Amino acid sequence: MASRLCMFLILSSLFILSSATNTTNTTIAQDKICPFKSIYQFGDSISDVGNLIRKGPAGARSYAARLPYGQAPSFHRPTGRCSNGLLMIDYFAMALHLPLLSPYLQPFGPKDHGVNFAVAGSTAMDSPFFAARDIHVPQSNTPLSLQLKWFRNHLNELCQTHKDCAKRLQRALVFVGEIGGNDYNYAFFQGKPVEEIRTYVPHVVRSITDAVEDVIHEGAIRVVVPGNFPVGCIPIYLTSFPSSDPNAYDDMKCLKDLNKFALYHNNHLQRALENLRQKYPHVIILYADYYTAFQSVLRHAPYLGFDQGSLNKACCGIGGQYNYDGSRMCGHAGVPVCSNPKQHIHWDGVHLTQEAL
Repeated sequence: MASRLCMFLILSSLFILSSATNTTNTTIAQDKICPFKSIYQFGDSISDVGNLIRKGPAGARSYAARLPYGQAPSFHRPTGRCSNGLLMIDYFAMALHLPLLSPYLQPFGPKDHGVNFAVAGSTAMDSPFFAARDIHVPQSNTPLSLQLKWFRNHLNELCQTHKDCAKRLQRALVFVGEIGGNDYNYAFFQGKPVEEIRTYVPHVVRSITDAVEDVIHEGAIRVVVPGNFPVGCIPIYLTSFPSSDPNAYDDMKCLKDLNKFALYHNNHLQRALENLRQKYPHVIILYADYYTAFQSVLRHAPYLGFDQGSLNKACCGIGGQYNYDGSRMCGHAGVPVCSNPKQHIHWDGVHLTQEAL
């Protein structure tokens, strides 16, 4: 059963996606109630189902490669997902009656129903962008451009011709993101001022929309592009950028300025997507409003079964007002897990629990 945030998105989007207009493909028209035969996912830790932990020694040592990640009954073992269990992309697959996606780097994983290319820590921009701005990014970074290369490699293995691939992609749902959050995260946590980081937004958005065009050129006709979360509500940000001014926080105890930044990115992204809709009228390009969905979960948390006193606290963590310490994160020796993950929105201070997703 889909969890809270994902159910909000599923109910608001699947009808739109399954009723594409202006198509001449009679097969799709006849089967528009549920036309999807596969899902392709690009992104970062919000969507990574096991690529990072397969990316060499550094990935294998990541926290997501060991318990308590994956401890929920969904798996009872670490899978590389940055959660206690399932992710949003898993719920989307189940809602469409499709198998859970295999990570691209899993050698013998089934890929008939799509592939997940997302890698935790990934960025929309390539490494030279950050080097030019004196921002360090991990060597394990797998930017969107590389994920698109993986996508093309997969298609080359799957199809004999471009026409054959395009036909397959007409029955596919493609998620481009969420991605771009780490482009800003690396900058914020390395001390870059918000005024400078705002100048990155057009570049990040352009990278995302270029990726959308790439998958359209390959044949995709249904594309979902998520926006950013209200990062001012996330424990890692609340811990790292505290304010003594009560007016810095909104009624949900989130940092206003950080949420304004997330909205700034989302507004730019939505305008860019509208331009793409005008350019490709035969393609359904859906903006997935993660920001509003998350705020809805936060506002209605008690009615959804979440503990009112723990709304901004990590379930798996230690120390401080938000149960988060960047030097002793979830998975580190001695860091406890809360006794009731189902009542928590935040899993490790950076990512959400499967119950919130």
